[in-house]
Amino acid sequence: MHCPFCGANDTKVIDSRLVAEGEQVRRRRECLACGERFTTFETAELVLPRLIKQDGSRQPFDEEKLRAGMLRALEKRPVSVERVEAALVHIKHRLRATGEREVKSLIVGELVMKELQKLDEVAYIRFASVYRRFQDLDEFREEIDRLAREPSEK
Repeated sequence: MHCPFCGANDTKVIDSRLVAEGEQVRRRRECLACGERFTTFETAELVLPRLIKQDGSRQPFDEEKLRAGMLRALEKRPVSVERVEAALVHIKHRLRATGEREVKSLIVGELVMKELQKLDEVAYIRFASVYRRFQDLDEFREEIDRLAREPSEK
C-alpha cells in the first residue's frame, strides 16, 4: 500500500477490524518511511458474470433489469419487497457460485423462474408465459397443470 503522505511503498498494518456488518475490513496502517498513520478500507470485489444472449451477443449483468422483470411479473401480487430482494440476492449468489466469467442468459431466466415459483405462482406463470413464449392456451394449461402436480416450496 502506498503511503498517501510521502508515496513510499512500505507500510505496515497496525490494526484490522471488521466493519459494515462484516462486509468490510478497516485497516490502520503506518508508513515505515515517514511514520505517518492512515486508515484503509477493504471490500471483496464480487463480480457477476457477463451474460451471453440467445443471439450470441454479450452484455454485463444488469441487476436493475432483473429487478424490473421480476417486479413486472409480481405487479399487484401480495409479495413483500423484502422477499423480492432476498430472491435477487439468491439469484446473484447462484450466478457468482458458478465461478464462470460468462453465463448464458437462459440460466438467469431459469433461476428467476425458480425464485418466482417460490414467491408467487401467478407471477411465475406471467413470467414463464413471456420467457418461454407460450403460443396458445394449451401451453398455459400444461404449465399450470405441471405446477399443480408439484408440491409447493413455500
